[in-house]
Amino acid sequence: MTKSLRTGKLARVARLTTALILAGTVSAQAQDVVIWGGFPELTEYYERVAGSLSDKYPDLNVIVEPIGLRDHEKRVALGLSSGLEDATVLELIGSTANRYIVNDLLSPAPDNVANFVNDNANFEGFFQETATVGGSVYGVPVFRGQGALFYNTDMLAAAGLDGPPKTMDDYDVYASKLTQRDGDGNPTVSGWSLRLSGGGGGIAEKFWINLHQYGGTLLKQVGDKYQAGYANDTGLAALKQYVNAVSGEKTVTVDMPADAAAFQRGQTAMFIRESWVIGDTAKKAPNLNYKTALLPRGSIALPVNLYVSGGSDKAQQAAWDFAIAANKPEHLIWMLDNVGWLPNRSGVDYSDVVAAKPQFGAFVDLPDDYVFFTLPSIEPINEILTRFAAKLVDAYADEALVGNDAAMMAVLQASADETNAILDRAGILAK
Repeated sequence: MTKSLRTGKLARVARLTTALILAGTVSAQAQDVVIWGGFPELTEYYERVAGSLSDKYPDLNVIVEPIGLRDHEKRVALGLSSGLEDATVLELIGSTANRYIVNDLLSPAPDNVANFVNDNANFEGFFQETATVGGSVYGVPVFRGQGALFYNTDMLAAAGLDGPPKTMDDYDVYASKLTQRDGDGNPTVSGWSLRLSGGGGGIAEKFWINLHQYGGTLLKQVGDKYQAGYANDTGLAALKQYVNAVSGEKTVTVDMPADAAAFQRGQTAMFIRESWVIGDTAKKAPNLNYKTALLPRGSIALPVNLYVSGGSDKAQQAAWDFAIAANKPEHLIWMLDNVGWLPNRSGVDYSDVVAAKPQFGAFVDLPDDYVFFTLPSIEPINEILTRFAAKLVDAYADEALVGNDAAMMAVLQASADETNAILDRAGILAK
């Protein structure tokens, strides 16, 4: 097997040229399989999987092409709509893949792959369902995004706080006490870093996580249809928390450093993020003193699956074998330990990793009443999230909304009307 690594050029000639340079010699009979991923930190994981297939496919040329998630999503949309020449393994969240499945741009997995996914010894029902549409398996589950609280233990101790916040009211109190300010009262270190900018879908997803803690939901399912579920008291509670933090007490601002980078540099005291931060922090801030904690009620869980499209039948078979090989226990344990994403496969012993890195505890040691939600696999989900996010960004920065419940509810109702209009246009509005 020969392998190559690229980071974003899409032309076939460029891919093969890079493969020749890095691999030295590629047999004339070599069969290309391309890996399209949206999480560049998984590059080495995919290379390890490729190496494990060398005995079965000695002439297979696996080309790993990781780019940023939003660019990856655009690349997949273009590639599937225009057709893929090479057999391509596509790394996609189930809800994103659904739009291509319902438009016949992705085909069901072969029987042996479906049997692997449907084996209860391999995956729990939740992950089987996210890989299945209309009774047919389309993808192979690999890993998931799941949230927990990350908090700087030194900062909490300096603020006189013992342990992490337990309720959403606690989060507000902690954010206020943890915020560090300059002589003019401007925040220099945020108490709680909130998602306030960036990709639209991410803003809405992070709002949904906070909404979930209040017992709310962005979309309420009624049978096989949906309706906006946030123009109510739970939505108001979540929006008030954001508005007060950004435009009221100013425990965080849109311009402040945010997310994992801010946490690793000591520019925020706490934030909610997925488990990959553990692996990233081990590399970038190994001396940072921090812990993780469960969220008050539960978390989002976004399963990522591997799908296959393009290429010859022989190449597709190799691509599907790659997707199954990606679930070998040794690869999954390596991914958790070295990257930090949570594998979806059952029956794998991750205890040594968790013992060595106890921050994983808030992701795997969960109480029975911990509630998960995921993005519904409906075609307009990205439009719904993006449009709602645009409304949220404006609301967060609107100081006129501080303390004005009626005005905030009006924002939520206008957004809900737009959400319902999108659902109605798609023919899936529950009335």
